[in-house]
Amino acid sequence: MMRVLAFAAAVVLVLLPALADNYVLRVATTMLMYSALALGWNFIGGFAGYPSFATAAFFGLGAYASGVLQTMGVPMPAAWALGGAIVALFAAALAEVLREITNSATDLTGGGMGLNLPVLSLDVTSQARLFYYAMFVAAAAALATTAFVAHDRLGFGLRCIQQNEDAAIMLGINTLRYKVVAFVLSAVFPGVCGGIYASWVNYIDPTDVYDVLLSVKPIVMVLLGGVGTVMGGVYGAILFLLMEELVWRNLLQFHAGLLGIIVVCLVLFLPNGLRGAGWAKPWWRRRTGEAAP
Repeated sequence: MMRVLAFAAAVVLVLLPALADNYVLRVATTMLMYSALALGWNFIGGFAGYPSFATAAFFGLGAYASGVLQTMGVPMPAAWALGGAIVALFAAALAEVLREITNSATDLTGGGMGLNLPVLSLDVTSQARLFYYAMFVAAAAALATTAFVAHDRLGFGLRCIQQNEDAAIMLGINTLRYKVVAFVLSAVFPGVCGGIYASWVNYIDPTDVYDVLLSVKPIVMVLLGGVGTVMGGVYGAILFLLMEELVWRNLLQFHAGLLGIIVVCLVLFLPNGLRGAGWAKPWWRRRTGEAAP
């Protein structure tokens, strides 16, 4: 049943640009971006158990790397891919203070004045469809990678690290290598999304793409959907976007405070996400065939 529903959802997502107006496409594109960000964070925070607040740094670096490459004449899809690769290398080498670096490199990034990207010679509807499909590919790649990791020895090793890192070392697991791989995976998808986002909005500045909420939101999404699960990031992104569109647009002054309250409540009362709630377990088992404990 779940496979049928998943296939139906995939068909709807593929056909959506031909059926929906630009507003729906904007919301759907945002949902796909959120899904990719949440799935990316889940590699390090969910599987390995090392909560990371670096998503905004990866997203911003990917946005600026892709933006600068495009201003140099690199084709847009290639700039997105190279932006993700640069972020992955950056995560492997590890660094910090990206906002200050971006602000200081005025000749390259525009500093606090921001960076204008080349404008596409496409109508509004065509652009909406283009960036929807770009985010769709990014989210699908993140989901496919998550499913692969969950069923691979990498996922097993990361779960061992999460449970007891010392015991994992005794089992012969190279914990350093596994954590580096998880950290790189948590960086590459936000990096690609940042590049696509930069092209989507045509203008970026450090305040926008290095927004600290971009580090908090993926955590909330994964906590909502289920930490360390394959579909948790997707479910959480959908729920989060619904709350954002229906409620928080009218409560902008309390947005950050509400996020903090939600994080605390989820950690204290729903550590396994909504699927782990007592009222949800019977429904989840009926849908997935999961056996009762």
